[in-house]
Amino acid sequence: MSKAYLILADGTIFEGTSIGAEGKTIGETVFTTGMTGYIETLTDPSYFGQIVTQTFPLIGNYGVESGDFESKKSWVRGYIVRELCDKPSNFRCEGDLDSFLREQNIVGITGIDTRKLTKILREAGVMNGMILSGDESEKLKTENGKLVAENSLLEEIRAYKIEKAVESVQSLCNENDGDFKGQRPLGEGVAENANGGCSEGETSPKIADSSSLTPKFSVVLFDFGAKANIERELEKRGCKVTVVPFDTTAQKVIELNPDGIMLSNGPGDPAENVNIIEEIRKLCESRIPIFGICLGHQMLALARGAKTSKLKYGHRGGNHPVKDLESGRVFITSQNHGYAVESETLPDYAKLSFVNANDNTCEGVTYTDIPAFSVQFHPEACGGPHDTNFLFDKFIEMMR
Repeated sequence: MSKAYLILADGTIFEGTSIGAEGKTIGETVFTTGMTGYIETLTDPSYFGQIVTQTFPLIGNYGVESGDFESKKSWVRGYIVRELCDKPSNFRCEGDLDSFLREQNIVGITGIDTRKLTKILREAGVMNGMILSGDESEKLKTENGKLVAENSLLEEIRAYKIEKAVESVQSLCNENDGDFKGQRPLGEGVAENANGGCSEGETSPKIADSSSLTPKFSVVLFDFGAKANIERELEKRGCKVTVVPFDTTAQKVIELNPDGIMLSNGPGDPAENVNIIEEIRKLCESRIPIFGICLGHQMLALARGAKTSKLKYGHRGGNHPVKDLESGRVFITSQNHGYAVESETLPDYAKLSFVNANDNTCEGVTYTDIPAFSVQFHPEACGGPHDTNFLFDKFIEMMR
C-alpha cells in the first residue's frame, strides 16, 4: 500500500497509508464518534462534500453488508480511519471496506493519529482538508526535514465550499441511478434482516409478511437526501410512502392528498434552500401533519421564522444525549449535522421540545398552531441507538 497524506487548511499534514482509490480529494473535514454503523455513514447523503474521520480506532471489522446501505452509493468526499480491518468477520459480510471504497472511487487514508486530528477540529472548528495519494502525493515538498504543502495546494483547499448540496445529491442520484428510494409496495425491504441489525431493540412490532398488509396512511416523503431507513420506519407502521424530489411544489404535494408529510434529512446549509423553504411554508398553511428530521427540522424552523447557524464542529455519531424538556428524560441519539436552529429565534408558536445535553443547542421543536413537530437527531437511527424510535409512533397518532 502506498503512502497518503492529509493536509488541513491550516497547513497541518498527517502522513499515513492509502486506502480506497488513489488520487486527490478536497472536502470539509469532520469527525463522527460512532463506534459502529460505518456503512450507514458512508452511504448517508447528508455527508455529501465532507471528508469523514472515524474517531473509533478500528473500522471495517464486520465488513460491508448491502442491507445496511442508506442509499446505493457513497457520498463522502474522503475517508479517514486509524486502523482499517482487512480481514472482516461477520456472517452477513459481503466484502471488505477497502474494496468498497475503491469501487466507490473514495480516496482514503489510514494509519494517522485520529485522536490528534479530532482535537484539532474540536479546538479550531471544522476546516477544509485534502487527501493526497499515489502520483498526487508528489505535490508535497520537504523543507528542513519537514513535509510542507505548497501555497497553491493550501489555496485550493481553503477555496473549497459545499454549495447546492441538496440539488447536487438529487442530480447525482438521477445521473448514476444511485437512488433506490421511491414509491414501493408497503413493506418492501422491511422484512426481517432487510435492514441488517437495525430492528434489534425496537419497540414497534416487526412486519413479518408485509405483502398482505393494507396501508393505513398515505405519507409524502420529501427527499432532500433521505436515509432509506426513514421510509422503512414509516412502512413498518402501515404507511404507503410516496417519495417526491426536493423541488416538488406544495401544490403538487397537497394534490396527492396525503395523511402526513415527512421532511427528510439532507446535506449542506439549510438557509441556502430558499425555494424549498418557501414551499414548506405553504405546506404549513395546509395543516397536513408534518414531521421533520435533521435538515427537514432546520428548514421547517426557517419556514416558520426562526434562524439557523453553523456549529463549531457539529454533532456526528451514535452517542449524543438529548433532553426531553417535558419529561426531563435524557435519550441517547444518532446525529449528523453541522448546523442548528437558534433556540432564541423560535417564534411564540414554536415550543422547544428537546435540547442537547452537551451544549444546550436546539434538538427539537413542537409547533402549537399547526400539527407539526421536528427533531434535529435521527429517530430512524441505523445502526442505532433506537431510544427515540417512538417519535414515528407520535407522527402516526397525528395522522389518525
